[in-house]
Amino acid sequence: MNLNASQTIAATHLSGPMMVLAGPGSGKTSVIVNRTEYLINEGKVPPSHILVVTFSRAAAREMRERFIEKTGRKQTEVTFGTFHGVFYAILKQAYRLGPENILSEKEKYELLQPIIMNRSPDQASEHDFAEEIAREISDVKGNNMDIGNYYSRSCPDEIFREIFSDYRSAMNARRKLDFDDMILFCYELFKKREDILKAWQRKFTYILVDEFQDINRLQYEVVKMLALPENNLFVVGDDDQSIYRFRGARPDIMLNFTKDYKDAARVLLDVNYRCTGNVLERASKMIRCNGSRYRKKLRTRKDEGEDVRCLTFENPPEEYGFLVDSIRQHIKEGYGYSDIAVLFRTNQEAELLVQKLSQFQIPFVMKEQLQSLFRHWIFKDIEAYMRLAAGEKDRKYLIRIMNRPNRYISREAVSGKDVSLRSLFAVYADRDWMQDRLVTLQNHLRIIKNLNPFAAVNFIAGAVGYEEFLNDYAAYRKINPEELTDILYRIRESAKGYNTLEEWEKYISEYEKHLEEQQRTQETVPDGVCISTLHRVKGLEYPVVYIMNVNEGTIPYRKAVLPEALEEERRLLYVGMTRASEKLTLCCVRQEHDKKKDPSRFLSEAGFQI
Repeated sequence: MNLNASQTIAATHLSGPMMVLAGPGSGKTSVIVNRTEYLINEGKVPPSHILVVTFSRAAAREMRERFIEKTGRKQTEVTFGTFHGVFYAILKQAYRLGPENILSEKEKYELLQPIIMNRSPDQASEHDFAEEIAREISDVKGNNMDIGNYYSRSCPDEIFREIFSDYRSAMNARRKLDFDDMILFCYELFKKREDILKAWQRKFTYILVDEFQDINRLQYEVVKMLALPENNLFVVGDDDQSIYRFRGARPDIMLNFTKDYKDAARVLLDVNYRCTGNVLERASKMIRCNGSRYRKKLRTRKDEGEDVRCLTFENPPEEYGFLVDSIRQHIKEGYGYSDIAVLFRTNQEAELLVQKLSQFQIPFVMKEQLQSLFRHWIFKDIEAYMRLAAGEKDRKYLIRIMNRPNRYISREAVSGKDVSLRSLFAVYADRDWMQDRLVTLQNHLRIIKNLNPFAAVNFIAGAVGYEEFLNDYAAYRKINPEELTDILYRIRESAKGYNTLEEWEKYISEYEKHLEEQQRTQETVPDGVCISTLHRVKGLEYPVVYIMNVNEGTIPYRKAVLPEALEEERRLLYVGMTRASEKLTLCCVRQEHDKKKDPSRFLSEAGFQI
């Protein structure tokens, strides 16, 4: 089968449970494909009794295609599918469900929006709040948690519980299931109906799970039930690449597999076919600092290669200027643009680089859609202040900022059609303290009217009290204030050099048109630099990799306070580093937005002297 020794042990395992620890670039897909063939040819297992399950349709499709190509057949009865696809098939047969019963992601947000408006109206216009709520709902369901004992990480606990309850009621009323319900309902079905469970156990007598480190608690419970009584459960993954905690994945599930299955065989795919010796050594040195992991020693079939570079820049503009020059140099050396990947911790960081690459006509492809800074709710707030100051009469602007910061203006006061500062003076005519607040707002707007955009943003942030509002809001949302103030600083930087609001808005309009055009033509770019977050490149590889902003507060991310969160950040950088097959460069900066930035602790762990 042209496999190495450890791959052969895994691929020829016939029955009973087995865990395959598959380091990065170690050929795990080859093992799964070869074992599936081995079960059929040597184990005489009927193909229809084999289930190969993974997390994405693309991965399931790739494994199926590789299996068909290897076996020389045009089709197969082996089931290659995703967790959601398999669970949907089970529920479809049991409850006669159809596509009309499945809630799409778009429909989910359409359902959540009015619920959030009712339960937390001040956050209803903020897309990131809805996204975080959706993630938490998924986490609660995926880990089968008791909502009464759940503590929200995005808003007050009681507010989240109300939103969760309303969402479930709305789903039931429409006879809809979301993706997480498919798992939950499948689990409950198997618990209640032993006859249905046994039928599916007879159907799938051999189960192979890819990317096992990404499994959540409920998925694992369903798989364990399906695997009974023979427990022919073959799991392949790498605990060092478990990076989806926000989706409910927990590395401890993989770490405890041999406790759940005491007779499980175990093998390490220890040969990395991707990375050079220097890349693998740096990455391995860093990941060994994690305490909760299987100890493993990996080796590579490649030579030592170039040293991994760690470079420090004064600020992001200097960092991205260097990157543009480096990309041009790589092209001169004979690399294609698509041989190069530039990786970030968060998608928002890529905005300045996108502008740079566009300016120098360097083609690029983004793994995720770049969310424009100017569509963020903080920018919408700043814009509302400036439009009101410029004389705009639209009530939506006043309603947007009336309590940002809090001026104690009630929603009843702005419920009519003709809402303005003048109408508010009339509503609060008998309350001197409210009159004082309205006069202050009026004076602030007069001052803003005569300022250029950069000065206006500074004035709104400081004198008006908007930055203080963001700090209070961060406490409500249980997030680090820097997550919000960084966006405010980026807006301020964008406003530099413009004399009027009209000039600034013209630039914003042109930038957004360019961004939309770039997103429309993504798939037609024949050869472009890959720009991606670290999360989105797992499983991929590139000859040349740059990881940007390897600083404290970015990598590791500022949210990572608890030890388990910090270990996941280390795993995330490990995933990024091991995407590089030839050249790897880690970049950090000394300051950003006029604030000092420290290099990431992970750099010294990887053996760099900063």
